Amino acid sequence: MQLFYEIFPVFLFFLTFKFFGIYAATVVGIAATFFQVIISRLWQGKWDKKQLITLAVFLVFGGMTLYFHDPIFVKWKPTVIFWLFALSILFTHFFMQKPLIQRLMENMLQNKGIPLSIWKKLNLVWALFFAVLGSINLYVAYYYSNDIWVNFKFYGVSSALFIFSLFQALYLSRFMVESSDK
Repeated sequence: MQLFYEIFPVFLFFLTFKFFGIYAATVVGIAATFFQVIISRLWQGKWDKKQLITLAVFLVFGGMTLYFHDPIFVKWKPTVIFWLFALSILFTHFFMQKPLIQRLMENMLQNKGIPLSIWKKLNLVWALFFAVLGSINLYVAYYYSNDIWVNFKFYGVSSALFIFSLFQALYLSRFMVESSDK
């Protein structure tokens, strides 16, 4: 359910693009992200920092797309978000006691006996993943049509995140089994 909620603005962007084009999709994407932020605030009683950053970047780059009537700005938005995630992950890796991935995942896991070294490896891998995903997005944005870019954004990025998360779960499960046997 959380995954659907997270990709809902992307889904609305995708659908609107297919029927009305990139500029209408940009307006719908900004509005959907804004409503997602408001709903999260009402539902959880606090602001979701990730969603606020996404909204801010979407407002800036989507706004430039609409103002200059040039879709390249909205195509940069995922890259900026991915690179900000990569930098945040790297910051926690080097300057915080717990890596960001550990803080995000530890609450979901029942077993917290996974060694810090494993969390640090995962943290670096996630940072690399987001850096590469942002770079691939730029490549697709500049060398392919709007239609291919939107399909990549919806199908490619969503699939990459799902598959990468699945590999992470499989990797972590190995350590959870080992630590529960001890």
